[in-house]
Amino acid sequence: MRFRRSSLPVLLLAATAAGGCATTSVAREVSGGRPAAGQVSLPRPTGPFKVGTTSLHLVDQSRRDPWTPSRARELMVSVWYPASAPGKEDVPHMTAKAAAHFGSEQGAATLNLGMPPGRADWGAVRTHATADAPVARKAGRLPVVLYSSGLADPRTWNTTLVEDLASRGYAVITVDHTGEASEVEFPGGRLVTGRLAEGTPPTSPAEVTALLKKAMAARVADARFVLDRLPGIGRGRFGGALDAGRVGMVGQSAGGFTAAQTMHDDRRVRAGVNMDGQMDYTGGKPDGSELSTVARDGLDRPLLLMGTESEGSGDHTEQPSWDAFWRNTRGWKGDVTLAGSRHATYTDAEALLPPLAEQGIAPKGGLTGAVGTVRPARAIAAERAYVTSFFDRWLRGRDDHLLDGPSSRFPEMRFTA
Repeated sequence: MRFRRSSLPVLLLAATAAGGCATTSVAREVSGGRPAAGQVSLPRPTGPFKVGTTSLHLVDQSRRDPWTPSRARELMVSVWYPASAPGKEDVPHMTAKAAAHFGSEQGAATLNLGMPPGRADWGAVRTHATADAPVARKAGRLPVVLYSSGLADPRTWNTTLVEDLASRGYAVITVDHTGEASEVEFPGGRLVTGRLAEGTPPTSPAEVTALLKKAMAARVADARFVLDRLPGIGRGRFGGALDAGRVGMVGQSAGGFTAAQTMHDDRRVRAGVNMDGQMDYTGGKPDGSELSTVARDGLDRPLLLMGTESEGSGDHTEQPSWDAFWRNTRGWKGDVTLAGSRHATYTDAEALLPPLAEQGIAPKGGLTGAVGTVRPARAIAAERAYVTSFFDRWLRGRDDHLLDGPSSRFPEMRFTA
């Protein structure tokens, strides 16, 4: 629920808190066995469909890039969808150039997660999707879910969730927020790295607030541009399979804030999930003085808040921006907190960091500071189940009642009324 402000002068990213190390059993529970040194794998999606993916280069000629004003705004997005047949080879989690930068001293793995630079082989991680596989027509018209990652994280950094949604019959569009994301690789191998840390870093709360407002404005504009392009994307290689009338959005950290704020600003988004994303711009400790418009106004459509047990997180009663949203919103709302979780739990860190820590490649301060003490397999299952249940209910009209209250299936998940 926060922008992790403890190291904002470096990259608007926080160092992970102190914690313990991974155990062999936890690492193997996620990875399925001991991988080669520095190599890890993602858990398989659980839906009935195979998964395909395709990447698109989008240019918004009507808007200048806020981080590089001399250029028009460019985005890389990926569409993940149910496929009727697999392709020749699973696509990598990140392209080679992007993976190398992600794990470098200047990359998000180091600055955001505290991972030792150059130790993990991020480029070796494979997804369970194949490039440009044929769409599964048996899945029918596909509800669309936009995914926005955390501040400075790449669009790939929740493939664990994204692939699972696609395997269950959703088209998921992941968005790289160019210039803020740690790195974005464009066609031809052009790599654009994050510019949040360029120049003189912000030192005062007012400067941090201004930078957060700039980043959020760019993120929401990016999401709305993708929505503008959605009909054309759907008419292309997807042959009309994408249902632009049933759109949801989900994100983690700043991406969760982006999902909520985009809903506020654009009625095309019918339902959203905010995973641990604070909804204010306060440069210091959140005090309700810099609330966003979505926190002040609330929503008339459903939004699920998913909190963690990180410091400064928790349920809406502990957060000024979440509390304001809760009081002001008129639509359906839910608030759940995963016991033993930390801020990075709702990302691919939950799947990839434990087996890396088993190999001696652990975040600075220990593994539990990044992903907590919840068993990785349980955390992944809970994230997938609650996000899917929410979108099934509000985009498909299928209610499994998981969101009605505490569930014996997931005793780790605490509800706040």
